[in-house]
Amino acid sequence: MKGNPVKKTSMVLACALFVFSTVLMTASISPQAPTAPPDAAARGQRAFFDRALEGLGGNGRSCADCHVPNDQFQLSPENVEQRFQNLQRRRQDNPDADDPLFRPIDADDFRANGELANDFSNLRENALVRITMPLPSNIAVIDPVTNQPSADRFVDLWRSVPTVNDVAITGPDVANPWFRGPNAFGGYQLDGRIATLEEQALGALINHAQVQSVPSQQRLDDLASFQRALFTNPRVRALSDAIAAGASPLPDTDLPLDDLEQQGKVVFERACAQCHGGASQSNAAFPIIRYHDIATQCPRPVDPAGRWAFAACEPRLARNARTYEITTGTTKMRRTSSDPGRALLTGFVGGPAPRDDWNKFDMPTMRGLSKTAPYFHNNSAATLEEVVDHYIEFFKRVEANFVPGTPVPPIATTDGVNFDRRPTLAEREALLAYLRRQ
Repeated sequence: MKGNPVKKTSMVLACALFVFSTVLMTASISPQAPTAPPDAAARGQRAFFDRALEGLGGNGRSCADCHVPNDQFQLSPENVEQRFQNLQRRRQDNPDADDPLFRPIDADDFRANGELANDFSNLRENALVRITMPLPSNIAVIDPVTNQPSADRFVDLWRSVPTVNDVAITGPDVANPWFRGPNAFGGYQLDGRIATLEEQALGALINHAQVQSVPSQQRLDDLASFQRALFTNPRVRALSDAIAAGASPLPDTDLPLDDLEQQGKVVFERACAQCHGGASQSNAAFPIIRYHDIATQCPRPVDPAGRWAFAACEPRLARNARTYEITTGTTKMRRTSSDPGRALLTGFVGGPAPRDDWNKFDMPTMRGLSKTAPYFHNNSAATLEEVVDHYIEFFKRVEANFVPGTPVPPIATTDGVNFDRRPTLAEREALLAYLRRQ
């Protein structure tokens, strides 16, 4: 590895996934940026698009160099590949042409080649950025050559760049805590490990813009103010304002629905809203536990009996899987995953499956869903159809793994007795029709 791994690891602990992308300054500013004056959001908007980062010594990236404004403030494979091809064309006339999205730190071969790295396969094919996580003391990554635990105390993961729309109503809440920290009430980043937007901005500037000096608190506060003013649409902005004002009942954010879409909303409220619930559509309500393994990692579970069948990970994603050795007391076990999620924060693996941290992530909001493809933490579902089909199989798996004589998992039942939450094939089109309205 090039550079100082201890320094890089400490940086990673500060934060991660607030990477960045370019173009249009089309941000929608809410008239109420909570707890901040209007000029803070305006300053934050300028800071969000600032590549110079004067005095900070960054690598030329702005926040907007991965949270792309005309891509719903996220990063899609189509956007990345278009930019890569445009860069190659410009370099035919100007060898020094640049796009700060393509920095060695997010290259597949960064660990081997450092600043000379130039293999952007995960970024171009999957729109995934490299996240370096320190390993808990009881978890080691297996060297694929020797099949023995590596001495490395960090691991590289590849994660999507989620939208920063609607963060004013997502993030930590006040109910239904997880069994352990960090951030038992949820947070920011895909695994909920970040408590505040300011902390998230700091981590992004350090780990992705590679600043050499600590940014001012005002810059971090301003960036947070700008993000709190970004919404999927005016209806969600109005909902946020109503929440801030303590209004009851809260306004409905749905557009007028036709009969099929209304049927889909009923399916959504039964099958999806128990996890993607509340005004944020990102909170599970007790007795549903906060974090779930929904089998989106690679490799995916396989049932030899054929009772359920997840779509297999494509090779472009399957290559990111690593094998880990977990030590619990005197017991050692190995598990393989492209991203163990919150297990890398806590080392808590091997407890009752619903309650351990292996492959666990925070619940993303469903607002703006129709415009934020691809989906899941690894961008493994290209379409809403793939998302719905995945969940149909997910509910089949929950029922197949049920142990008679034990309580039916709340995630799968409305009455504690029957497995009646899952969307059926007959309901698929209605559910899709409703999701396309989001």
